[in-house]
Parts: sequence; structure tokens; C-alpha cells
Amino acid sequence: MSIAKRTTLLRTTVVAAATALAAAISTLPAQALDAQWCKDVHIRFFVGGAEGDAFGTIVYNGARQAAADLGPKVDYIFSGWDIEKMVQQLREAVAVKPNGIAMMGHPGDAAIMPLAEQAHKDGIKMMYQNVPVPTVVAAFGGGYVGAQQEQQGRALGAEAFKLAKLKAGDKAIMIGPFENESRGARERGTVSALKEAGIDVVQINSATEWAADPNLAIPVITAALLNNPGVKAVGYPGGQMLGNVQTYMTAAGRKPGDIFNFGFDTSPQIVEAFKGGWVQLTADQQPFMQGYLPILSLCQQVVLGLAPMNVDTGAGFVTPENYNIVAELAKQALR
Repeated sequence: MSIAKRTTLLRTTVVAAATALAAAISTLPAQALDAQWCKDVHIRFFVGGAEGDAFGTIVYNGARQAAADLGPKVDYIFSGWDIEKMVQQLREAVAVKPNGIAMMGHPGDAAIMPLAEQAHKDGIKMMYQNVPVPTVVAAFGGGYVGAQQEQQGRALGAEAFKLAKLKAGDKAIMIGPFENESRGARERGTVSALKEAGIDVVQINSATEWAADPNLAIPVITAALLNNPGVKAVGYPGGQMLGNVQTYMTAAGRKPGDIFNFGFDTSPQIVEAFKGGWVQLTADQQPFMQGYLPILSLCQQVVLGLAPMNVDTGAGFVTPENYNIVAELAKQALR
């Protein structure tokens, strides 16, 4: 074939491809190109905690911002971190048949699986946040926005070992929902990392209601500290309890810096605890993104036919040296 013929063929192919692309773009829903392009989509969004909850409020603010930016109708579901309640609320959400559901993964694969199957049959798009449910996603699709639980937990344990200057034989306390197969993977990861470094770890299984009212844990934590006077570090399973560290330490007769306190999340209370010297380390999982991105992804799936998002929001660590970077946003319940 001559150069002239090859050039003509190439030009014809490029023109045909450009024409096909233009035709494809012209078939996109008109609202996808406008503000509030997701306005015809109905979503049920699981916040996780109760209204006013420290962590849940940041998730809620992220979801509300996404709704304001994109325009979907969003029903916000508050569960008080009660797993059985979440499952019942998910059953009700599937029955309503919205276009999409953004579900907290705390109940785990087994509990969510039959409801995810029904949602799939009904054409409901699914996203999961905060706790991954990989078996459900593999079976019936959906995406995940949140930290990888065990990975983040292990990283926190290693960082606590380093920053607290712990050594083999030291004792630490780790609090967490260890009996929950999915949600407890994070704290089990922290325990594993500490034990592998030679730390003697006392595990305290946290009650669901402690997340809603962290003061309920005061007698358990103070008793653990009294029974283990040589404890060098204490780890907490979430922002509600980590933000309440001053109360726990004061009740046990401890002063700022006596014990290395560490955990997960940021909040106005945690910022104040850093400022007062009560908290020394937290793992940030950016809950605002766990609110915003599931709604964005559901809108993209329903309106544009895009694949679901999978985003690891585990951002790193906040310490006394850098907490001022996130302090103002944390006070506004955005970080």
C-alpha cells in the first residue's frame, strides 16, 4: 500500500472515531452536564452513629455537601453504631427501592449478603463505607470508601510502638470490638502489631453503647488501669472514646503524659486532648470523604453508568507535632 493510501485510510479512521465519540457524548443525559445533574436520583445514606456523634457528624457533613453539590434526594439513616439496627434499616432501605444505598459495612459480609443480593435483583446500586465487605462486593458488586481495617490497625500499632518508645516486655491496653469479625479487624491488627514487637497487650472488648456515650466506659477503663499499674500505652477504638481520654485518665488519677494514649479519628475533642497533652497519636481516616464519595459514586453509577469507586481514605497519622494542621477543620466537623 502506498504512503498516500495509508494516509487517506488513517485520516478516514480518525474521522470515523471522532464521529463515533461525538455521537456517544450526544447521547449522555443532559443533566450530567449541568449543575445538580444527579437531581433525579434517590439515595439512602447510612451515617453509622447517632445524630451529633463526633465521627458520624463528619461523615454526615460530607454526605450533605455531596447532596448539595450534586442534587440527589438523600435519606440519612442514623444507627447509633448498633449493628442489628443497621441490618434492619438496610432491609427497610432495600424495600423502599431507591436508586442507590450507601451502607456502613459494620454488620459484616454474612449479615449484609442476602440484602445485597436482593438489592442487586432490584437494580439498586450499592456503596459501602468505613468497614469493607469484600465477599459481598465480589458477589453482587458495589464499591468501598474507607480505610482498610487490618492494614490501618497494624500501622497504628507499629507507630504507637515507635512514638511511645515501647520495648519488649512493656504492657499496653487495647480497647476494641474484637468479637466483631469485620469491624474488629482494625483493633485486632493493632494488637497483632504490638504483640509481634514483644508488647504484653491487655484486650478490653468494647460495648456498642460506648461509642454513643463514652462515659459508660469509665469504670471499665479505670479498673483496667488500677489492675495494671505498669501500663505504658492505651489504645482506643474510635474518636468518641479517644476524645474522652482526659475523663478516663483523671478518673484513674493519671496526669497528661503519664500514659501514651492513641487511637483513631479526629474531632474537636481530640484536638483539645492533643493540646492538653492527653492524646499522643491518632490514625486519620478522613470521614468527610466517607460521606462525600459514596454519594458521588452512586450518582455516577446511576446517571453515567460508571463503575463504583474504591478509595482508601486512611491518610496517615496525627501527632502533637502536626495536629495544628487539621485542628481548625476538625473543630468545624470537616476533618
